Amino acid sequence: MAEVSRHADADQPAEGNRLGSETSPYLLQHRHNPVAWRPWGEAAFAEARGAGKPVLLSVGYAACHWCHVMAHESFEDPDIAGQMNRLFVNIKVDREERPDVDSIYQAALALLGQQGGWPLTMFLTPEGEPFWGGTYFPPDQRYGRPGFPQVLDTIAEVYANDRERVVKNTVALKEALGKLSENLPGGAIPIEALDQVALRLLQEVDQREGGIGSSAPKFPQPALLKLFWRAWKRGGDDALRQAVELTMTKMCQGGIYDHLGGGFARYAVDAQWLVPHFEKMLYDNAQLVEVLTWLWQDTRDPLYEQRLRETVGWVLREMIADGDGGGKAPTGAFAATLDADSEGEEGKFYVWSEAEIDELLGEDSALFKAHYDVRPQGNWEGKTILNRTSATRPGAPPTDSATEARLATCRERLLAARAARVRPGWDDKVLADWNGLMIAALAEAALALDEPAWLAAAEQAFAFMCREMQRDGRLHHAWRHGRLKHPATLDDHADMAAAALALHEATGKADTLAQAERWVALLDRHYWDDATGGYFLTADDTPDLIVRTKTAYDSAVPSGNGVMLGVLARLHYLTGKAAYRERAETLASAFSGELTRNFFPLATLLNAAEMLLSAQQVVIVGARGAADTDALLRKVTERCLPNRILQVVAAGEALPEGHPAAGKGQVEDQATAYLCRGTVCSLPMTDPAKLAAALDAGAKRP
Repeated sequence: MAEVSRHADADQPAEGNRLGSETSPYLLQHRHNPVAWRPWGEAAFAEARGAGKPVLLSVGYAACHWCHVMAHESFEDPDIAGQMNRLFVNIKVDREERPDVDSIYQAALALLGQQGGWPLTMFLTPEGEPFWGGTYFPPDQRYGRPGFPQVLDTIAEVYANDRERVVKNTVALKEALGKLSENLPGGAIPIEALDQVALRLLQEVDQREGGIGSSAPKFPQPALLKLFWRAWKRGGDDALRQAVELTMTKMCQGGIYDHLGGGFARYAVDAQWLVPHFEKMLYDNAQLVEVLTWLWQDTRDPLYEQRLRETVGWVLREMIADGDGGGKAPTGAFAATLDADSEGEEGKFYVWSEAEIDELLGEDSALFKAHYDVRPQGNWEGKTILNRTSATRPGAPPTDSATEARLATCRERLLAARAARVRPGWDDKVLADWNGLMIAALAEAALALDEPAWLAAAEQAFAFMCREMQRDGRLHHAWRHGRLKHPATLDDHADMAAAALALHEATGKADTLAQAERWVALLDRHYWDDATGGYFLTADDTPDLIVRTKTAYDSAVPSGNGVMLGVLARLHYLTGKAAYRERAETLASAFSGELTRNFFPLATLLNAAEMLLSAQQVVIVGARGAADTDALLRKVTERCLPNRILQVVAAGEALPEGHPAAGKGQVEDQATAYLCRGTVCSLPMTDPAKLAAALDAGAKRP
């Protein structure tokens, strides 16, 4: 996967540019710019104070198409770079390495009334206080945007000659940023509120194409899909199920999915899921693996199983990070992204012409073209994005197994041919939070589809995180080629703790449970807000930040506070410790008032609230690996049970004190299962069929 040529590590930085010793592939992409870039840190701000200059902060990431565009148009232009160097101290930040920095200045841009995104271009005082900003600026006036040189001159003039205006902006923005971290508390979150939110958000679903909203762009929104699926399983409203199946089927058959290599792109730029923004992100695919697992468990639809297997196959084939960048020292941990661009063109690696298809497939070409929307004129900018959208239309005939086998052979031939193309850039840094998401998803999918190799991959990645990404008991956020960087965020700890608990349920190993408890203890010590509850994104000793943000809102990734609510709930049920439930209830109450303000981005918090209220504890007393234990365990893991807490204990092994199944054992020396809700447990069950029936009956709301 990782040829040396795919990494931007060689050579010396351009004169005055200090990015050459960084680890981020995004920063290294800019190390030869004539812009005198500095990495984020006190040294850069001290330089700005000494020179009396404002700071130009540019935030992006390696897979970002418009970041590349602005770099080519402006940052590589000697005249524009000279203007930047003369007027500003220029700081470049990888938003994936520093989500804490990005979150502050994205919020500031929103407060200025502008839509956020990347590249983010913000202007700061030497104290790091924002006073104006935007996103992409062209080199001259176009797209209704001012030219970047004009922006630079105007901002520098305002800073030099209208300091009162600058101070007014910085004071107002800093006060507003502080208020954004003031959560709105309330009481407990009742189940009825989850149903109300799900039904209200259901009204936003595109009933023809799936997804939220009927206009472009379309994002996957996996947390909302899980919210709908949970609500359907609780109450049986079929419209909720149909919304999820419609969305996932359209995505699985659309161009947003890579039909040759597997995996989903970040979003579709159209409303029909045809044209992707071609970058592939680890975090999207981790969340979609989980959604596909749930859907397959409940529907047994072969489409979902195929896309799940293909996506996991892509992750294990192409997204294992290297230790040395040369492809010879795989770490087991997962890399961050694949770029949208190759050879300077967005999507070039992925699209096809009809002539290429004809040449490569020969007599099978007509069949393949009919099923994958290959036309003489193409379906996007004269080229073809492979898709099977026609197969999702009502009345579309299903294909037979022989046809599908021929199509699979065609895909293999095209994938082999595609491998010879110039590959998109690969950002192989290892991020703790994104790895946590993928580890948890792989562990759950491995149990559901009985794939031990997937579980082994999850364990290997987890072992790397514990071994390489902690120093002096503290988790860090990013690692690349042996170098560990940047303080860990709430999301890092929350997602890795969730991964640890997923592995604990999958394997029964005590060390993963203990590790989750250690990470939670560290969060309580360094991240908890004693004043109003909830966890800050950053630790109390993270340097060089003007505010500490705190939110329960999901973004492209699940909110750390939402994930932590689920982690605390699971820990309470797994350990029996009341302190975890008390902290979980306090956390839920700290943000429950947000439901009256904006419930749209609270799906992860709400999903975790159901876990806290309605956990379905499954205890199997028996030896892992024994036939009778495995038969019972299979009935559990093949079902979608979002609120499941699974414990397999050996005969005679004690459950936590206070557990409702404490003291219960085997019946006639056979593996025995108990289902518990609250303080009440079922009668013992040794028959797998009876356990299956009890699980199905217990999936609905009592």
